[in-house]
Amino acid sequence: MDKPAVFTEEEIARFRAELAAKREPGAYEPGRWSVSPLNRRPEVSGTMPPSVRLRDATLRSVETLPGVVATPEAKEAYLRRLIGVGVREVVTAGLAGRDDNALRAEVERVKGEAPDCRAVLPLLRTTEDIDRAADAGYDAVQIWVQGLGEASLIYNPAVYQQAWRGDDWRAGAPVRSRADVLARAVPLIRHARTRGLDAIVPMLMVSYLTDEVLEESVTALAGAGATELTLFDGPGAVSPEAYAHLVTRTKQLAPAVQVGLHPHNTFGLAVGCAVSSVRAGADVVELSVNGYCGGPGNADLAATATAFEVLYGVRTGIRTERLTDLARAGEDLTGYHLAWNHPVTGVSAFSWGGMDLITQETAVDPLLHNCLEPALFGNARKVPFTPDSGPYTLTDKLTELGAELTTTGQVDEVLRRARALMARERRLITDAELAGLADEVKAGSGS
Repeated sequence: MDKPAVFTEEEIARFRAELAAKREPGAYEPGRWSVSPLNRRPEVSGTMPPSVRLRDATLRSVETLPGVVATPEAKEAYLRRLIGVGVREVVTAGLAGRDDNALRAEVERVKGEAPDCRAVLPLLRTTEDIDRAADAGYDAVQIWVQGLGEASLIYNPAVYQQAWRGDDWRAGAPVRSRADVLARAVPLIRHARTRGLDAIVPMLMVSYLTDEVLEESVTALAGAGATELTLFDGPGAVSPEAYAHLVTRTKQLAPAVQVGLHPHNTFGLAVGCAVSSVRAGADVVELSVNGYCGGPGNADLAATATAFEVLYGVRTGIRTERLTDLARAGEDLTGYHLAWNHPVTGVSAFSWGGMDLITQETAVDPLLHNCLEPALFGNARKVPFTPDSGPYTLTDKLTELGAELTTTGQVDEVLRRARALMARERRLITDAELAGLADEVKAGSGS
């Protein structure tokens, strides 16, 4: 049946003209997104670069998720998906449990999918590890540098192994100062560079960096030949503004070295940290699919890429239409599922409920409440039928189910019965039940 018209064509045309007057190219892309023009104005949002590098660390991060026992075959398949979505820099799993053949095969898979995709091997602590990475063909290695001085001993696995055996770990000239920590990193960086590898140096626990320690660290690590200094915030204790400060200061101290960041999402600000840092000059953001990592997780690949692309017009190279599929595959790989309203890729991220004023606004403009077109990210709108739904939403739902009614009176009766069922059973009505009610009402009215 035809729904009674609410607005005339002339009224709808005026609504659309009013919306158009408030939109600007870039911030508004018909059929794609509609965000505030203020996001694109440098005097409001600051100056952003034309593009940014996103480094995906999902394969390393899933190693930290309790209970995840993904097979090598599953990880290989997921690596192919990552590269297929447009990621051009991948942090793989570490060395543990893998021989040289496995490392070489991994690099070959990366290059076979995308020759320009950089393969990065993490968690390296010895020259022997670096040699294995170079021989396997990796582009870069991550040489981790703890962010503290003597307290860095807390993070040395060998200390625990020796103590458990009853050995004196203190006999081996342990770290006593920040200078000791840096002195151990310098030869590793130099060795990586002599082997033709980019030396990415994650500076851990940056929330504990003082200005003096930052200067000491950057000077030593950049002087050794580090190609990138990555500001790792494991506790997620650095605000977007503080991250921007650290990036700015690191750039000042080592202008020839690239600066990256690896934010955690303790306060739900990981994407905000990425944005503020890139505005301050960061070259690369390390993140993961679905934010996977231990603790509060990382910046989410989909949310971060979408924020850069849509809000600020910063290119990421990500094929956004594959993001939701990648998120679902991540859930299959790990068994860890997203919140229903997770940004961009949540199963109901584009559901505003079933009120008539929400469902019918799409006739005027589908980008009013959904500032993003879900299909652009491989997702879809959802229109649930709820106790707040009215006859317009019900009519659309019945048409979708192939259970159309012929009169407004029939719609009203189905609406009454559906609301009564939901109130009585304290749950939403299913599509099958809704179609069944429509059949009952039609039969009862003789149509």
